[in-house]
Amino acid sequence: MTTIREFIVDSLPVRIYPTQAEMAQAAASIAQQYLKEVLAQKGSAACILATGNSQIRFLEELIALGGIDWSRIILFHMDEYLGLDANHPASFRRYMRERVEARVKPKVFNYLQGDSPLPLDECRRYTELLEARAIDLCCLGIGENGHLAFNDPPVARFDDPYKVKLVQLDLACCQQQVSEGHFPNIAAVPQYAFTLTIPALCSAKKMLCIAPEKRKAASVRDALRGPISTACPASILRRQSHATLFLDSDSASLL
Repeated sequence: MTTIREFIVDSLPVRIYPTQAEMAQAAASIAQQYLKEVLAQKGSAACILATGNSQIRFLEELIALGGIDWSRIILFHMDEYLGLDANHPASFRRYMRERVEARVKPKVFNYLQGDSPLPLDECRRYTELLEARAIDLCCLGIGENGHLAFNDPPVARFDDPYKVKLVQLDLACCQQQVSEGHFPNIAAVPQYAFTLTIPALCSAKKMLCIAPEKRKAASVRDALRGPISTACPASILRRQSHATLFLDSDSASLL
């Protein structure tokens, strides 16, 4: 796992790897070692995971490494579409249930209930779960519009007073969901979603941001070279010294 480059932008360490496979292996190795250390020190851990096509290889590598007592780890995810059934092919609950929970059997996987009949109550319920203990690790990605979770530019707040909120998805975000094959067209993408806010994500003691692929190159460039602004929500990572950004040669191609 040879890095092409390592550097720091403001407070954010950045690591670039030749391929997505090497990037995923490196990030998974760091996540595994960190979780093992937390478990050894505290006896339990809490972790927030991201969905999306860009996270699949990382999650596969992390699970394949083994050596983690998942029965002592509480898991969260960071977003879910409003009104979507848990068995819908695009449901993030289904993604996590099939790709993570069924394979590692964590102590508990706390899911955002996207089809809750009382969405604001669901925001409060999930907030209480997040506040019940410190979050040790947050593994996240960057959207094609620079979003973190579903904090798209129009709704992102770096000083958000909430930990979980309902947001309207912007057009670029909806288009990404179609391009990734989760929905047949823009009209099929739900207009609203639950998301953990940027302060909630950044409250984790350690953050690993995994952002491969050519389609992320523009948002990576904007996050690292543009102003720290909600115009590119991922730019806030530059103020997080406890975060590390993992790139492959494709996503770093515009730097």
